[in-house]
Amino acid sequence: MPVAVVTGAGSGLGRAITVALRKAGYGVALLGRTASTLEETAALSAAPGSGPVLVLPTDVTSAPAVERAFATVRDAWGRVDVLVNNAGRIGPSGLVDEIAVDEWRATVEVNLTGMFLCARAAFAAMRGQSPSGGRIINNGSISAHAPRPGSAAYTATKHAITGLTKALSLDGRAFGIRCSQVDIGNAATPMTTAMSEGVPQADGSVRPEPTFDPRHVAETVVHVARLPLDVDVPFFTMTAAGMPFLGRG
Repeated sequence: MPVAVVTGAGSGLGRAITVALRKAGYGVALLGRTASTLEETAALSAAPGSGPVLVLPTDVTSAPAVERAFATVRDAWGRVDVLVNNAGRIGPSGLVDEIAVDEWRATVEVNLTGMFLCARAAFAAMRGQSPSGGRIINNGSISAHAPRPGSAAYTATKHAITGLTKALSLDGRAFGIRCSQVDIGNAATPMTTAMSEGVPQADGSVRPEPTFDPRHVAETVVHVARLPLDVDVPFFTMTAAGMPFLGRG
């Protein structure tokens, strides 16, 4: 049985990805801050023939908590084949001089340090297991390429994830560890409900934007996860058709 760890599994993309992975026969460890939402994901993703699940309430910004979670996964299932490094937060909005320093730091802690800590634990597990290897799939965002107005904290962390993805991919070569980054634009989750109502644009206007079903992201993540380790997918981008990305600004 292949084994996956999904962070931010209590809602949104993490929940959709969990459903798809369990349907594909993966044992899935669900990491997130809130036990009740993780339990909801576990129940919603259950189906005849689906893979088993572990519910592991975890603060991804805490190194000891992350280490405990991955140790539990290894104790239960013996290895880690896939990490979907998905947990994140939008962070504060506003011009740079309007962003509170504590909000900046809180965003960096979740979006960057949290992803580093989970990648670190997954890398150690994948490097040490026999046979070695696995896949780390980081949730980047199209903000890793182009910012929205008033999004300095979120945009900076997502640009940093691109660097982390490249470094992990390079460092993992000798151990069969592949790292991918999925840059997503406007998947219809609780984080993007404002898109259909209207969001600020670079020209100063406020306009609604199209969204798309997160199920398509989940299916693509499963496809990448199931590829043999002699295939590398460094980056892939999925957006709602017609959203202001390639022409943003």
